[in-house]
Amino acid sequence: MKLVSRAPLALSLTLVLLGACASMYAAPATVADGVLVGPNKMTLYTFDRDVAGSGKSVCNGPCATNWPPLMAAASDKASGDYSIVTRDDGTKQWAMKGKPLYYWSKDSKPGDKTGDGVNQVWQLAKPAPRMSGY
Repeated sequence: MKLVSRAPLALSLTLVLLGACASMYAAPATVADGVLVGPNKMTLYTFDRDVAGSGKSVCNGPCATNWPPLMAAASDKASGDYSIVTRDDGTKQWAMKGKPLYYWSKDSKPGDKTGDGVNQVWQLAKPAPRMSGY
């Protein structure tokens, strides 16, 4: 009787499971040039009229046309500083420290930051400060 090693199968299954776990907790934004950017590498912003931790966005309708939300998929899960808010239309949006995240429709390429300070209520989304050890 010939013995068949199951090590390759076990290794393959382990790698698949690790990949699935990593994708479940992937941050919706990364940092570029000191600001948060979405998966498309475009700059993200926060809206001063959104109340941190309220679980909702107040930028809907025409506002959301100019400031498209960083959308979250139904299967996405909050993790760390990132949470998910529910928009008026029932869709989901990513938030950082409870503040919903948006793109600016007039930014045309990665690195553009033309939405900073618009109407004195739109700000660049900055990464959460980290505590340093002693």
